[in-house]
Amino acid sequence: MRVITGTKRGRKLKTPDGFEVRPTTDKVKESIFSIVQFAIPGAAVLDLFAGTGQLGIEALSRGANKCLFIEKSAKVSQLLEENINLCGFGDRSVIKRGEAAAFLKNCPYRFDIAFLDPPYDSNLLNECLPLVASVMADNGIVIAEHDGKFFPDDIYGENLKLIKQYRYGGIFLSKFVSGGEETE
Repeated sequence: MRVITGTKRGRKLKTPDGFEVRPTTDKVKESIFSIVQFAIPGAAVLDLFAGTGQLGIEALSRGANKCLFIEKSAKVSQLLEENINLCGFGDRSVIKRGEAAAFLKNCPYRFDIAFLDPPYDSNLLNECLPLVASVMADNGIVIAEHDGKFFPDDIYGENLKLIKQYRYGGIFLSKFVSGGEETE
């Protein structure tokens, strides 16, 4: 697993042993960043279900201003911190350890971009998308990675609208926009 482009291009990231984390493939990661590329410079990013932090770190490498990483596992949070420090992004990163939904219910921040990549065999997207809607800035972009068993609603909260879906084999990306009238 590596940083694809930006200031830390080619930097290898540490991954945990076993199956505690399911890293996003490079092909899917390239697609995610193609979707959000023009929103990244100066953005405040949320990497929910952060795992090793590869999505948030990629955003920082491409010019995001800051990233908040949420990770439940203590073991994986340690690895996440190592990856952030390895890339020199400690001053632009905050790690919060805990449940995603609990954090979102009391979140005082607003984000321009949010990445949601929870375990596929969970109900976490249904639980968290309405909560994410309340922490997004106007015209904020949410990218949810999921399998074909998840069927997103057209709208979450009052203004988080499903704009487009992309498919890469058995992996799906759903793009949502907060407020705004973006069509793609």
